[in-house]
Amino acid sequence: MQQDSANRKEDSNVAMSDCEGQTMDDSASAASSMEVTDRIASLEQRVQMQEDEIQLLKSALADVVRRLNLSEEQHTVGTRKGPTKARPMIATLPLRPTVNNGTVLPKKGTLPSPSGSGSRKDASMPTNKSTVRRANSNEHVGTLTRKDSGDSKSNRTRAGSTGSNSSGKRTSESKQKDPVFNAGMRRVTHCKEEGYVKMYLKGRPITMYMPKDLVDSYCLEAKADLPHKKLKLDWVYGYRGRDCRSNLYLLPTGETVYFIASVVVLYNVDEQLQRHYTGHTDDIKCLAVHPDKITIATGQVAGTSCDGKLAPHVRVWDSVSLNTLHVLGTGFFDRALVCLAFSKSNGGNTLCVVDDSNDHVLSVWDWQREDRLAEVKCSNESVFATDFHPTDSNIIVTCGKSHLYFWTLERSTLVKKQGLFEKQEKPKFVLCATFSENGDTITGDSSGNILVWGKGTNRISQAIQGAHEGSVFALCMLRNGTLVSGGKDRKLISWDGAYQQIQMVEVPELFGPIRTIAEGRGESVLIGTTKNFVLQGSLDGEFIPITQGHTDELWGLAIHPVKAQFLTCGHDRQVSLWDSSSHHPLWIKNLEDAAQSAGFHPSGAVVAIGTQTGRWLVLDADSKDLVTVHTDGNEQLSVIHYGPDGNFLAIGSHDNYIYIYAVSESGRKYNRVGKCSGHSSFITHLDWSVDSQYLVSNSGDYEILYWIPSVCKQVVSMETTRDISWSTCTCTLAFQVFGLWPDGSDGTDINAVCRSNDSRLLVTGDDFGKVHLFSYPCSQFRAPSHVYGGHSSHVTNVNFLFDDSFLVSTGGKDMSVMQWRIV
Repeated sequence: MQQDSANRKEDSNVAMSDCEGQTMDDSASAASSMEVTDRIASLEQRVQMQEDEIQLLKSALADVVRRLNLSEEQHTVGTRKGPTKARPMIATLPLRPTVNNGTVLPKKGTLPSPSGSGSRKDASMPTNKSTVRRANSNEHVGTLTRKDSGDSKSNRTRAGSTGSNSSGKRTSESKQKDPVFNAGMRRVTHCKEEGYVKMYLKGRPITMYMPKDLVDSYCLEAKADLPHKKLKLDWVYGYRGRDCRSNLYLLPTGETVYFIASVVVLYNVDEQLQRHYTGHTDDIKCLAVHPDKITIATGQVAGTSCDGKLAPHVRVWDSVSLNTLHVLGTGFFDRALVCLAFSKSNGGNTLCVVDDSNDHVLSVWDWQREDRLAEVKCSNESVFATDFHPTDSNIIVTCGKSHLYFWTLERSTLVKKQGLFEKQEKPKFVLCATFSENGDTITGDSSGNILVWGKGTNRISQAIQGAHEGSVFALCMLRNGTLVSGGKDRKLISWDGAYQQIQMVEVPELFGPIRTIAEGRGESVLIGTTKNFVLQGSLDGEFIPITQGHTDELWGLAIHPVKAQFLTCGHDRQVSLWDSSSHHPLWIKNLEDAAQSAGFHPSGAVVAIGTQTGRWLVLDADSKDLVTVHTDGNEQLSVIHYGPDGNFLAIGSHDNYIYIYAVSESGRKYNRVGKCSGHSSFITHLDWSVDSQYLVSNSGDYEILYWIPSVCKQVVSMETTRDISWSTCTCTLAFQVFGLWPDGSDGTDINAVCRSNDSRLLVTGDDFGKVHLFSYPCSQFRAPSHVYGGHSSHVTNVNFLFDDSFLVSTGGKDMSVMQWRIV
């Protein structure tokens, strides 16, 4: 290492002298730059090698600490005579230092996650994942990736693998005789003599012992069966109003149409029925309804799947049959689609679309022939809306940051005229546009003004100064000629033909600013808000929410033990208890901290919520009143589970500890028993045994540890742990579930697992927005599954309702909750 250090200094001096030479000789600047880059890359490689050496030293130290712990543990068990005060103690267990889930290999050093790290995922997830594998790594096993950013995905992926070459243990194991399956970064072997399966994730060995009664009969090569049941999307909770516009309409069928994640929802409020268009593969960002009120166009962002990249495109589909009619622009659009509109006057034969490329290209399509008629660079600034003139299908209006453009389609060319603000102060953003009955264009802007532009001109004919306090987000022209505007001030104002105010109503602060307005039945209007509410009401009455959801990343999901209810919580600090039958929240409570996890007490009387700050609180499940609040550490609490008998609570933290509390008075009184210490990375999942005597945990570095929670001691005897019956199955690493891991997985692809209450089904949520349904147990390599899309972000949690009638899944960045019927 000293030699490396000397070399590094020498290379550093050379690099610096090269930099100086670069300034002296301009003609050689390009070559010098290349040399500097090469030397920097070489230095980075050496630094990485030194990091790896340090990591091995940490591993050795962790192994020594573990051995000391085991020695102390044996001594404790040997000298302990009676039960502890925490609860009547179970019979003394043989804690012999055999195998610790096979991971006797030295662990990596302690890997605390950065305080305040948001979560385990980020929107740029696939990019982050690709950076995990270093091109210049010389080591034999997966590297440890460190990132300084609060990027939450890296919180998980940086817990890399431990090199099997760093330990001389278990070298006598005859690997040549064991069946081996290879799949990218994942390899599986079976040792029949000792009755275990060993799976390698990113080079890290994970040993999973099977129950004794399977040792003789188990065959790794046997084929698993598809599950006997399937899932059908039953209900989607939530609406995307936070950052999308003009995405709410009423169809003649009485259905309200809007989108969230990659699902378009057609919601009949009167009949309380939803239908879903699920043709998209990633986030939908814009929606337009054809003049025939049946055909709908929706545009999505570029995405990623386990198979690679997904191109942004527009789908034109039938809202009656839900069949896709046409797919436009695959390979043409860039990044995402931001807005689109059908023409009005020529039978709706053309469609205009603006994408999210640097130039925000405006294109016009004959959508029935899937033919692009024209395209033009619209603006290098954001574009918020586009629409065809109602009486001239050759005129298109676009608006956005610092611009309003009137486009004329002449043959295959779009000619631009810029809106002239003249004496009117030019607003920073023109946010929305619509048309009056006589063909005038009407715009709303960030200065709170509504401007009228004379038909066929690019000049202002009338201005309503200060129509709103703050931005005008939405304009809607009703059938009777009344203009309705909505804004950041949460006011909904109606205007007559002369643009005189008729009436005004203010939407309560709870619902947030008005994002979009649509005409409803009769006198009613529909409103989408920036807090993701869809409201129904009239211009002189109050508004009631018909759809609502979360407004930030969603992680916590808890199922009521005896009722058809479930609870969700997330980074928006909102906790919601939902009725799965009425599809409405029974109550909503706002917290001081972002929430990360949740779990009901077996009685159903209280529910515990874990936050991102180390604080956890217990709420009354009926009244939502606060029962108690505690703090353990200062990092996020990833998982919080009550034991089946209700006498203990286990809390898994990102500080690598599991905190144990004794619970009494039906979940109203808590006394800390201690903390389980042994993991070298953050806790990801926990399960209790049926008798509440044992706990199993997974961590970010793919470790499986077993515990006696009443005394916070680790159990290392696989003879003790292999036949334990587990009350739940949420750990992603276990013999009963290892078949769910996909080929080429890096160990972070699966976020959540849940076994059905009848122990016949297993469901997973992954990084690619997919919900997989497997048969349980899932202990065969490459087990087959039914796969379901709908989420457009990593699926953060999945769980069956208490009676297995439905499955609930939560999306991370897409903020959606989806309820699936088991059929």
